[in-house]
Formats: sequence, structure tokens, C-alpha cells
Amino acid sequence: MPDAIAELLKKYKTLAVVGLSSKTSRPSHGVASYMQRQGYRIIPVNPHESSVLGEKAYAKLRDVPDTVEIVVIFRRPEFVPEIAEDAIRAGAKVIWMQEGVSNEEAARRARAAGLEVIEDRCILKEHAKRFVTEGI
Repeated sequence: MPDAIAELLKKYKTLAVVGLSSKTSRPSHGVASYMQRQGYRIIPVNPHESSVLGEKAYAKLRDVPDTVEIVVIFRRPEFVPEIAEDAIRAGAKVIWMQEGVSNEEAARRARAAGLEVIEDRCILKEHAKRFVTEGI
């Protein structure tokens, strides 16, 4: 049986990370830094940042001028519907809600628009268990 998550992570390499913080102690920073080291392009989305991990930050997902493939969400569940709508408008392929983040309404809307939806899973952990043979 094919591994849908592995296929998504192989196919798509541009991640808009919503809620990405420049504070190294934050999970969003550690996860995005890891994914960047694995060859993914990181686009920070956070109105309180000007740049993170050497990349220009955008206030909202709708402000990102580039193609976004995976939208990784580090925001509370109540903020997810608006982010999902922006992801749909941006032509994203995947909405990825990090551990502890799930929103049934947003997931249903995104799937109806043709996006893949991953909820309550850490993209770093999912990547590492599929593609990393040594310690992180």
C-alpha cells in the first residue's frame, strides 16, 4: 500500500510555515529549520517577523507572491479556517496541521477544494521516520 505522506513529502518542496517564529526555542523554528536542512524551501508567514531562517516573512499567507505547495500550520485551531481559505486561493496542494492542531470544518472545506489534508501530525517526525536513517 502506498504511503501517502511519503509521496507528498517527495513531491512537494515548498513549505509556507504559518506561525513560524524566529525564536529558536519555539517548535515552529525547530521544525522549519530541520525541513530547510532537508532541502525544502521555507516561506515564513508571521505578521510579527520580517525574516526567519534567512527567508523573507509575510504577514499572511495571501501575501506570499510565490507558489506554495504545502501550508504547515502552527496556529491554534480557531485560526485554521481562514488559513485554509487562503491556502485554497493560493493554489496550495496540501494543508498540514501540526500536532495539536485540527479543525474539521477547515479540513472538509480544503478537501472539497481538492487539497490533501494532514491533521494533528508533526511534519518533522513524519519526514524523519520515512527518510532519515541516522539520528536527527
